[in-house]
Amino acid sequence: MFTFDSTEQVERLTTIVGQQRARHVMNFGLHVNKPGYNLYVSGNVGTGKTSFVNSVVNDFANRDAKLFDWCYVNNFEDEYKPKVLKLSAGLGKKLQKSMENLLNDLKVDIPSIFTEEDHQKNRTSIIRKYKEKIEQLYKQTDQTATDYGFLLKQSGSTIVTIPMGEDGQPLSEETYNALDEKQLATIENNSVKLQEIILDATKSIHQFEQELKRSLAGFDHQTALIAIDYHIDELKKSYKNCPEVMHHLKAVRKDLVENFHVFLPNESKQEEKPLGILFTDEQQAFKKYTINVLVDHSETEGMPVISADNPTFYNLIGKVEYENRMGIMSTDFTKIKPGYLHHANGGYLIIQAKDIFSKSQAWEGLKRALLTHKLQIENIGEHTSIIATASVNPAPIPLDVKIIIIGNMDMYQILYNHEEDFRKLFKIRVDFDIEMNYNEENITGLVSFIHTHCRKHKLRHFDRTAVAKMIEYSARLAGHQNKLSTRFNLQVELIYEADAWASMMGDDLVSAKHIEKAIHEKTYRSNLYEEKVQASIDEESILIDTVGEKVGQVNGLAVYDLGQYRFGKPTRITATTFMGRKGFVNIERESQLSGNIHNKGVYILGGYLGQKFAQTYPLVLTAHIAFEQSYGGVDGDSASSTELYAILSSLAEVPIDQGLAVTGSVNQNGEIQPIGGVNEKIEGFYTVCKSKGLTGTQGVLIPHQNVKNLMLNDEVIEAVRDGQFHIYKVQTIEEGIEILTGLPAGQPDERGEYEKDTVYGKVAEKLRMFMEFAKEQEK
Repeated sequence: MFTFDSTEQVERLTTIVGQQRARHVMNFGLHVNKPGYNLYVSGNVGTGKTSFVNSVVNDFANRDAKLFDWCYVNNFEDEYKPKVLKLSAGLGKKLQKSMENLLNDLKVDIPSIFTEEDHQKNRTSIIRKYKEKIEQLYKQTDQTATDYGFLLKQSGSTIVTIPMGEDGQPLSEETYNALDEKQLATIENNSVKLQEIILDATKSIHQFEQELKRSLAGFDHQTALIAIDYHIDELKKSYKNCPEVMHHLKAVRKDLVENFHVFLPNESKQEEKPLGILFTDEQQAFKKYTINVLVDHSETEGMPVISADNPTFYNLIGKVEYENRMGIMSTDFTKIKPGYLHHANGGYLIIQAKDIFSKSQAWEGLKRALLTHKLQIENIGEHTSIIATASVNPAPIPLDVKIIIIGNMDMYQILYNHEEDFRKLFKIRVDFDIEMNYNEENITGLVSFIHTHCRKHKLRHFDRTAVAKMIEYSARLAGHQNKLSTRFNLQVELIYEADAWASMMGDDLVSAKHIEKAIHEKTYRSNLYEEKVQASIDEESILIDTVGEKVGQVNGLAVYDLGQYRFGKPTRITATTFMGRKGFVNIERESQLSGNIHNKGVYILGGYLGQKFAQTYPLVLTAHIAFEQSYGGVDGDSASSTELYAILSSLAEVPIDQGLAVTGSVNQNGEIQPIGGVNEKIEGFYTVCKSKGLTGTQGVLIPHQNVKNLMLNDEVIEAVRDGQFHIYKVQTIEEGIEILTGLPAGQPDERGEYEKDTVYGKVAEKLRMFMEFAKEQEK
């Protein structure tokens, strides 16, 4: 069958094995670039959904794409509403570096230009000009005071007038007191006039001082503007094709000119404050000119593909962080942090359903972003916080992203039926199958799958016998002779474990014996409970007969599912029948141990008996059905045929071969219907028969449709081949009852009556007797 000696000689896997439908739908969903066409990938755990999605999306995204960097910058008009810049990929980091260089250059150039000799001379000239004006005004005022007979003296911020004598010296108190009234009146009058002159002079001096400040400020602004404009103009050359950057640089220039003094040393303030506070203040002063590059696509090739490992609300939508500054929580535009959606904008975001729907507010945040087509960063804590905290309200970012949620069908149904917005947003469902066709393409893919894992994880390669066993194992997992399983997680486990056994045995290649050993050991690690059940059967704590005949007693078959391990074991099903009108009494149901599907199966039995035996007279029957020694819940209808056989045996008083076990559901027409777990059920009964002793007549009745599902272990196959164990395919109840009893079932004649020596003839006779006796009692 294989042309290679080992998997080392085959090609590596380039795509997922099987899943043709999923690939087709996925490809279509990725091509539809319209709102609402997000994807939900549905399938069982272990079918390779996540690997498949990542592979397909990355291949699809590996094309030329128009990507953008997103940056937040200070809003110089309202610092609590940061602005967003949309830049071509790679320009964000470039602009950030350009602004850093601008600040560094201005920190050098502005102090330097202010200390240049020409600047100091011009500044001194301006000061001298106003100083001369002020001195001239002082001289004029002093001369006026002299003319009025007064001396002027500065006292703090005021000017005091002192009467002056003829010698030009202040009048003594004795001389002042000797003056007559006329002289005193003249002094008083002159003092009033002089005060008015002094007041006018003071106002003029203040005006001169203000003019000096304005002149110096204007001169300093013009001086700073030389350095600022030089560097801003250089920046504009680099970003002349970016209107948003040009607009921002205009605002930066305006603010720099207004606040150029922050670039100048202030020795008095440095002396007053500790070094740490000075450093923090300097950082804060320059921070508003920086660029917060939220998303950088300078090294992104193709469209971004992001996997959300922890999709909390903030991790998806982004957040604003805070810092404690001297006991006060504060923030600004530099503390805005991106979320997965920011990084995936323009591309694809892959999310696990179990992750996003287990995180508070995460789905609401994602849904809002998709419905509004924008990313609005917000602090959800503000809605519930008792203490108000100053925050920022960043401008929203337009959102263009395709979401792929990976989950199971149960989650999808819940969302589709109970979340209206989910139906609007996720219009494409990609279904993953748990099986694939047993054909050359998929077998080749499975071989390449083995090769790829061996190569990737440095495992021993598999020879042809090991590959054959792996294919057999895959078919067993699928439970079908014409199918292979897509539960690759379980197959990978077997690859790893077979490699480990090959290593322990010192072999260079993995062969069939290592696969068999790995399967055996995997079973041994998990089948403790199975062994306990078997021990209970061997000890007859659980009563199971595998030889002899019993009336109204049949071996049913059940599957125990322990998660990692499933096994089958027989269970005794009994039926007792007697005259009455209660019909079928399901003892499990009366004990509240029966599930709805099992109840339905029991009701079907009445329909079958009524159709076969109550066409000319009513059923006067009470039948009790029980799963003996069953103390847990019972559900499913795979034992309904078994229950019917037990009832027919009880009514006909015909014994049933206890060396046979039965599985299969039945409809009201007596047709046997397929069931699940057929391999585990057969193997489970074989194990019990083997333990109690094989007779060569034991076996299992299965629905004929389940023949294609037979993937039995080698021991059971060998036993069947040697005639030590038997498997009977059954289409109808009539076929089954004949195998179980050894008697013909019987066919009705034209009057609807059965031959007496048949099973159905005996049943009909018993039911007629019940009816006639009941009729007599009613008289």
